Amino acid sequence: MTTEAHDEFYLRYYVGHETKQMGHEYLEFELHPSGKLRYANDSGYRGGRAINKELIISPAVVEEIRRIVLDSRITSVDDSTWEPMKNRSTRRQELEIKIGNEHLAFTCPEILSLVDVQKSSDPEGFRVFYYLSQDLKVLVFSLISLHFKIKPIP
Repeated sequence: MTTEAHDEFYLRYYVGHETKQMGHEYLEFELHPSGKLRYANDSGYRGGRAINKELIISPAVVEEIRRIVLDSRITSVDDSTWEPMKNRSTRRQELEIKIGNEHLAFTCPEILSLVDVQKSSDPEGFRVFYYLSQDLKVLVFSLISLHFKIKPIP
């Protein structure tokens, strides 16, 4: 793939909520066209600090993430029947994707299990969203873990 193809791809995922006790708890990652991957996680657990990591991934990894997104068929999902979010303190998920001239932005209540998917107004669309978000989270956690390994592998 040429550099121009990578310039056309951007991805941001967020899941979180706000509470009076713990404040703003969230997980967020963002992939820029340049390959910069930004990760942030703040649970507010026992007064802990937010975890912020940033790394540069290769064009091959960016292209693989792009392929995963396209193969998921998320670009054909219509979220017009999804329940609108009533307030910002509700547990919610957001997924923003830019591929070429196409810009997609999904917001929905946090999906905790496949039961939530089946109960939704659009089970097929939620299923695609759920599996894509799970795949992306696992991949990002793996990249973060590999990049910031504390003990070297013997």
